[in-house]
Amino acid sequence: MERSSTAPGGRTRREATRQKLYEAAVTLIAEQGFSATTVDEIAERAGVAKGTVYYNFASKSVLFEELLRHGVGLLTASLREASERTRQAGRGRVDALDAMIRAGLVFIDRYPAFTQLYVAELWRTNRAWQSTLMVVRQEAVAVVEDVLREGVANGEFSEEIDVPLTAAALVGMVLVAALDWKSFQPERSLDDVHAALSRLLQGRVSGTR
Repeated sequence: MERSSTAPGGRTRREATRQKLYEAAVTLIAEQGFSATTVDEIAERAGVAKGTVYYNFASKSVLFEELLRHGVGLLTASLREASERTRQAGRGRVDALDAMIRAGLVFIDRYPAFTQLYVAELWRTNRAWQSTLMVVRQEAVAVVEDVLREGVANGEFSEEIDVPLTAAALVGMVLVAALDWKSFQPERSLDDVHAALSRLLQGRVSGTR
């Protein structure tokens, strides 16, 4: 999903190859669906031999499962980094949540095809990788939960909030709003979308300050 050349101290040749396969798979599956996408097409799009796909992944299903793990892992790391930056700057937990909203939008702006696939898979329950998807989803949501719990502990947030549900709602808000932005309002800038979600987060929709 992220293109970069292999360099000393950087990714290994195999990691670079897997990256090409992730990029090819996510693009093809977003275009024509999982069932319609063949290993031959993935190999051709990635510019590798078919045997290279099977050398790195036991099957198309395993490739897609690892793609989900990889992509959500990148999102989780982005959220965690945004939270840590606000902590180091001595800012509050609302600012941390706001920074994570922006980080989520940046991620989706960079990887719209992956985000589309991820959201679609959340609604399916008959996939072989469903358990993996639930695990990696929880890892991303847990980053937001940690910030909410810290905010409750230091008095920034009400003790009455439902931390797991609120965290899931915030992540869901970003995903759905960003997909709507990309699909139906592409003329909007990332800053514009972030500002709208930031107002929701900070309770400024009603007009009260």
